[in-house]
Amino acid sequence: MTDDIENETPEENAADETVNDAAMDAEVDAGGGGENDAADPADIDADADEADLDPEDNLEMFDGPDRLYELEAEAADLKDKLLRAVAETENVRRRSQREKEDALKYATAGFATDIVSVADNLDRALESVAPESRAADPALDNLMTGVEMVKRELLTSFERAGITPVDVEGQLFDPACHEALFEIENPDLPAGTVMQVIQTGFRLRDRLLRPAKVGIAKGGPKPDASAAAGPEEETSASDAAGAYDAPPETGTNLDEEL
Repeated sequence: MTDDIENETPEENAADETVNDAAMDAEVDAGGGGENDAADPADIDADADEADLDPEDNLEMFDGPDRLYELEAEAADLKDKLLRAVAETENVRRRSQREKEDALKYATAGFATDIVSVADNLDRALESVAPESRAADPALDNLMTGVEMVKRELLTSFERAGITPVDVEGQLFDPACHEALFEIENPDLPAGTVMQVIQTGFRLRDRLLRPAKVGIAKGGPKPDASAAAGPEEETSASDAAGAYDAPPETGTNLDEEL
């Protein structure tokens, strides 16, 4: 057989090697590789990916648990800022809505301030004519009747627009809606009672458009504190007034009274 191999030509040797290589390839395809078979590169990459998914390696990659706590704190801070921004936006929306409503309700404040002067002039016209003169002159009486009708119509228009006069007659002086011009000596009325109206005050809905200019009484008894106080405050107000109206002789009695 050795002689046969030695007698083979180079072309025959190359053909034999080709056949042997084809046989080895067929064994590899059939899965018949042995222990010395080379590892598949795809299997090596899969093993490397599984190694990268180790939780401990991930923590080490993020500098350990401390980094996780820092991220949680940062997320909580961002959430707090988001909630504050949402609340501030809601407050701005509500404030804008309220300002819009007020602008619509009180947009005519300037015009209303000017138009109430017309009512003042009508009052002056009516006050300038004495009742005797109207009774003596039918034409003058008809004229004054027309002025009164104009005033009533004007006040009706005021009410439709939310403009109402301030009640003052017989009321105690209130600096929130009254302007005292002078005092009138009158011991029969409580001090501070409105006795005379010089100029009527007006409100535009729940806002004071202009105060009423009045004259108030002085020299009379002190106003009853319980009249302006509510039901819950009436007892305490009357007790306080009694303590000051009749001061006791000693400091002990004063403490007991208070």
